[in-house]
Amino acid sequence: MKYADTPPYAPTLMESTRAIGYSIEAAIADIIDNSIAANAKTVNIDFFPIGEAYITILDDGFGMTEQELINAMKYGSQDPLQERAEIDLGRYGLGMKTASLSQCRILTVITKKNGSVSAAQWNLDHIKSAGTWSLILLDENDIADYPNVKKLLLQDQGTIIIWQDLDKFAVGEKDIAEAFRKKMDIIRDHLSLVFHRYLSGEQGIQKLDIRMNEKSIPAHDPFLVKKSTQLMDEEVITIRGEKVTVKPFILPHVSKLTKAELKALGGKDGLRKQQGFYVYRNKRLLVWGTWFRLMRQGDLSKLARVQVDIPNSLDDLWTLDIKKSTATPPEEIKQNLSIIIGKISEGSKRTWTYRGRKETSDNVIHMWNRMISRNGSIYYEINPDYPIIQDLYTDYPELHERFNILLQQIGYTLPLNSLYLDLTNDEKIENDSEKDTKQIISMVKAILSVRDEHTSVEELLDNLKLAEPFYSYAEEIDEAKVRGEFDD
Repeated sequence: MKYADTPPYAPTLMESTRAIGYSIEAAIADIIDNSIAANAKTVNIDFFPIGEAYITILDDGFGMTEQELINAMKYGSQDPLQERAEIDLGRYGLGMKTASLSQCRILTVITKKNGSVSAAQWNLDHIKSAGTWSLILLDENDIADYPNVKKLLLQDQGTIIIWQDLDKFAVGEKDIAEAFRKKMDIIRDHLSLVFHRYLSGEQGIQKLDIRMNEKSIPAHDPFLVKKSTQLMDEEVITIRGEKVTVKPFILPHVSKLTKAELKALGGKDGLRKQQGFYVYRNKRLLVWGTWFRLMRQGDLSKLARVQVDIPNSLDDLWTLDIKKSTATPPEEIKQNLSIIIGKISEGSKRTWTYRGRKETSDNVIHMWNRMISRNGSIYYEINPDYPIIQDLYTDYPELHERFNILLQQIGYTLPLNSLYLDLTNDEKIENDSEKDTKQIISMVKAILSVRDEHTSVEELLDNLKLAEPFYSYAEEIDEAKVRGEFDD
């Protein structure tokens, strides 16, 4: 048996890895992973679209010595099977290089540590002409005019990544300045979600300030924790002695969300597309908006979102890719998640059905009844036992038949298709909004004003408090009665 030593041909390999499939936002997120691993507190991203366009990413992390920098510039600089520090968001030793060169042809890395500045550069055109792995090492005189280097030199430590010759970024764009403007919004939204736990300074991790052109990016909490319901206690799944934690949330009903909250939670695709698992690796969001084929996305589960935290020691089980944009749970975890999903789906269904209000017993009198016909089809009808309707039957017995016909016609003409479209498009429907106390008391007064002489105020109030929407405001109605607001 013979063996041949066939080292990779640099120009071919480096050009090929540019096609791994990074988007601009995923590429920048990959660079920020390195900043987090270096314990950075601040990351500054600067875009310059005019003339010789560039993008720079500057952090205040530990920085590197020259030898550490050379090692970091190597392809496959770390063994993917090697145990990583808990805050290390890397895996394959390829991220910084493949992410950067997916967007540009010249990658320059300048770093400062212990007062010493080191710089190295991959230039794809130079490598092509040299035909070898020719890493350019720059001295301080060489880097003097590089974008934003002065900002790094003013810091005690840190690293700046410089992307130049943005050939991939400009593909298909007539106006690169306009392309920058559009992409910046996409990048900002992506980073605010992917790193939201770092941006908010969650307990146990270093708070991170990510700035784009000097403006800090706010955290985008996909669970809206302050308004949502944590459906169950945190579940812990142990695999190979490592903990995977699962925390399910049910978002508030659409009627309880502001326009800004609804837009942030659903984006252009709506709440329905964003439901599902949100998988984090060391608090960094990897993949979201999927049920991993454990159940289908549906309208009644659209309010359900599940936070799943995995450690980097289980990367091999989750088949994590180089871009850290896909992850698939192993069968052992899928089995546990399947059990949780049933409870999650039911909780979301109840929240949607009861429009965010407290659950009620069967004693509550609803305005609409959900009925099932003999052939199994579903239809809706106005509840003839609703208190006001019963009063009308009593006061006007001669019109009983006409009332029945009217109620049937209202039920037959219920605009179900329009309602379905509005609900699935996450439109905020005013009819479904929570009423304030003044509105409810005003409605009660109007009903009392037309009661018949045989029905007392107390009797009518008691009946109303069993019916929607008044049952949710029973205490407020009692308080108004004590204040004398319902006195004749």
